[in-house]
Amino acid sequence: MKRPPIACRARRCAVLALALLVGSGAVSTRAPSQSAPPAPPRRVVVDTFFNTLWRGHRILARIRPGEAIVTTTVDAYGRDERGVQRARSGNPVTGPFYVEGAEPGDALLVHLHRLRLTRGWGATPYRLALVALTPEAIETVYPDTFRADAVVPGRVNRVAWDIDTTRMVVRLREPKSARLAMEFPVSPMLGVIGVAPPGDFAPTSGPSAGYGGNLDFNEIREGTVVHLPVYHPGALLFLADGHALQADGEPTGGGIEVPLEVTFSVELRKGARLTGPRVETATHIVAIGSQAEFQSALDRAVQMATSDMVRWLVDGYGVEPWAAHLLIGYQGEYEIVTVAGSAALKMAKRLLPVPTVVPQR
Repeated sequence: MKRPPIACRARRCAVLALALLVGSGAVSTRAPSQSAPPAPPRRVVVDTFFNTLWRGHRILARIRPGEAIVTTTVDAYGRDERGVQRARSGNPVTGPFYVEGAEPGDALLVHLHRLRLTRGWGATPYRLALVALTPEAIETVYPDTFRADAVVPGRVNRVAWDIDTTRMVVRLREPKSARLAMEFPVSPMLGVIGVAPPGDFAPTSGPSAGYGGNLDFNEIREGTVVHLPVYHPGALLFLADGHALQADGEPTGGGIEVPLEVTFSVELRKGARLTGPRVETATHIVAIGSQAEFQSALDRAVQMATSDMVRWLVDGYGVEPWAAHLLIGYQGEYEIVTVAGSAALKMAKRLLPVPTVVPQR
């Protein structure tokens, strides 16, 4: 769920899960290139959640590259798998995880091995965020009021979705549509993934930027690898903001907000000096133009993603600059990550040569 930067509190929060368990149910369609965790995972229990990504927070756990870790998140409102309030609302984060051997200038590659839904219901906003609409459409939009405390205490504009653990679908509880079933396959994702930013900056877990943060990119799902820059010793990794389902762009300003159990491991790429987050799926590499919503126009995010994809193709795959430009020009796939903030550029792996840069354990 999103909370735009300091002065502009609003919305927020990212993608198709390739395997998932809810209670005792399970579904798995794992991508072949992202295999199971390398060993039985070490469980890390969370007792304190933070609402900022700051280098000064008490370290939750020290982890080694290649080590499988299983931990939990609360939902964007701070509630756990039983609906108990465990943290302050606004994407409370799990972490930081200190990665042994990570140094400034490295890249952290986070492998998301398993995302498990731990609750049978979630909550979303009641209507599209106004930033997704034209001014003339806003003039006639229905009031952003459903019912007080219907699903989130103190909120009048949230609706509940039930998660069917047998059929693995989400279904809108109410209101009822006379024309639509409002039932869809689950597609779990992780909205917040990032590291402590440079210096002593302590951004909230609402915006995104070069350090990651509240990316809300619905391809950050089970089987995905997220590449993040490292600015401090240990990288200081944070996770949060599970969604059972979210459309491209997160146009309502939130996904179906749920807690998750997350199993992950990390790799290091020494001296990579990334300028922002990247994503790798079984079929594509994805450069993200990551910026806080309302910070600048979406075309700036497109420029950031395009520039980084050129660099990735040249430095990571040995492609000539002119060939990178033409490949992007005729095979690139753009996506809106958030309607008022970030954009992504995807390139199919089948088009690429063998990488020239190999991650290091």
